[in-house]
Amino acid sequence: MQVTGFGMDNLTGYTTCGETMPTTSPKMGRKIKKSFSISVESDSFIRRSCKERKSNSESETLDALLSELMAVRQQKAIEAAYADYYDSLSEDEVAEESAWGRFAESQLAKEAH
Repeated sequence: MQVTGFGMDNLTGYTTCGETMPTTSPKMGRKIKKSFSISVESDSFIRRSCKERKSNSESETLDALLSELMAVRQQKAIEAAYADYYDSLSEDEVAEESAWGRFAESQLAKEAH
């Protein structure tokens, strides 16, 4: 039996004995199968979250939880970059930024009226 993999339009499929068998729908996007060992507490958390979210599967729930964690980390990285930028400014640059901020606020106030 020969098995070859291919990808097209976010649809992963495999050819087995001359027949194409899709493994994910285009709507779901590309997925890969992984196997992990997790703690009992993590398993309980995933199962609880699955019920609370009314998810179709624990896999879907875990994927959503990881997406949320990635979004939180990305937001923290953005906030850290802003903090690093403003912390690196000299007093003169801070004063200039403040002046531009006051100017922008005055222009927005004019537009609001």
